[in-house]
Amino acid sequence: MRIDDGRLSSDRVNHKSSPFCDERPEETAIDLIVIHGISLPRGVFEGEAIDALFMGCLNVERWPELEEICGLRVSAHVLIRRDGSVVQYVPFDRRAWHAGESSFKGRSRCNDFSVGIELEGCDDIPYETAQYKVLAEIIGALRADYPAIGNDSIVGHCDIAPGRKTDPGEAFDWARLRKLLG
Repeated sequence: MRIDDGRLSSDRVNHKSSPFCDERPEETAIDLIVIHGISLPRGVFEGEAIDALFMGCLNVERWPELEEICGLRVSAHVLIRRDGSVVQYVPFDRRAWHAGESSFKGRSRCNDFSVGIELEGCDDIPYETAQYKVLAEIIGALRADYPAIGNDSIVGHCDIAPGRKTDPGEAFDWARLRKLLG
């Protein structure tokens, strides 16, 4: 897998354009990867609600349990579904709106300098082998294009927004990811 003009170049990637992104601040190096976990509704996989949220067309008549998040303006750069398929919503050279109020190593506004990768899942349900493999491939591609991303710069949403966020949760196997990354 490689990156061309901010986009993953692979026949395994479906590209969609989220309206919830903007330009990064000038001369801001991308040096952080934030791993998230998401399922909408909670515990439901392979549905259309995640796409609808990131594309700004969440229908609460269809998903009334999601009324409290309807209207949120959020996105991620990439979603890795349970089967390992990938959707890219925002080019990596643009700022996705995934981190919210956040801080990493004393720097706030993590969206400015990070890539947000969502894994379809929940904090307490193990992620799939296919997801780990694709995640490692994407991280490899990102590191090739953005060499400032070090081993200590791959974190969970919980690490940059402690007390506010818990994802990717206790079910995420950090040791497994580190082994895949070499």
